[in-house]
Amino acid sequence: MSLEFAYYPGCAAKQVQKEADWAARAVARELGITLHAMPQATCCGAVSLRESKPAFSLAVAARILSEAEAQGRHLATICNTCLQTLSHANYRFKNEPELLEKINSVIVQAGVRAYKASINVYHLLWVITDQVDPALLRQKIKKPLNGMRVAPFYGCHNLRPAEILVAKGGESADHLDRLIQLLGGAPVAYNGHDKCCGFHVMLSDATEMRTMVAKNCLSAKDAGAEVMISPCTLCDMAMGAYQKPAENAVGKEINLPEMNFAQLLGLAMGINPDTLGISRLHVDPSAALVARKVL
Repeated sequence: MSLEFAYYPGCAAKQVQKEADWAARAVARELGITLHAMPQATCCGAVSLRESKPAFSLAVAARILSEAEAQGRHLATICNTCLQTLSHANYRFKNEPELLEKINSVIVQAGVRAYKASINVYHLLWVITDQVDPALLRQKIKKPLNGMRVAPFYGCHNLRPAEILVAKGGESADHLDRLIQLLGGAPVAYNGHDKCCGFHVMLSDATEMRTMVAKNCLSAKDAGAEVMISPCTLCDMAMGAYQKPAENAVGKEINLPEMNFAQLLGLAMGINPDTLGISRLHVDPSAALVARKVL
């Protein structure tokens, strides 16, 4: 399969979580994955738009998917919510031709190319673990993790609903675990690995959101995790940027470094930490990385 993709980083990666985008591009270059820009793409609208204006949400998704299809490429993203939103729409378009026809009639009036539902939506994590030659991946590892205990935080939108995803989802998902093992680390089993990060109730219920962050992080820390990695920019924001507020909410110290999966992969590949945006992390991982000779 071609390793050229229409790249849809999502809004968070363009603004507050820029380091996830930097790391994704850096590791992709090393692995021979070409990420093509989508200059006309807009925000996916996320879950909120799908719930409040479902038809509008489908039209937005069709417009984005059509741009990737016009390139003749599948779409790859680094945001779980973008992944779920676009996968949900794509699943419906592939299985409900009448719906696709109705949505196309709307976007064509706006000057958008009709979508033929011929492409798939992938997460970059899936591309790296499922489509890149494992021998190449192993060859690229210059600084193995030396047994570092890494907590994989999948995030719910990378897993559910499993039927709309083109890679393993639900309870069978193992992409992060396999990546950690390939890097020479030890995946940590803990209760929060497949839970919601709380991002989507950040504004509606700040206390609940911070409690969710604390539960997930403390579960990983109590299981012996030295660092946590996620495949999602929104999960990165919740588990990283909101970790200190979560500590205040529950009255417990967490101090668990959290980073995007591409950042840890990039470090193991010997990519400069500045290129990967490591200094932008909210909980400094340096002590753990130095102890394991990754830095």
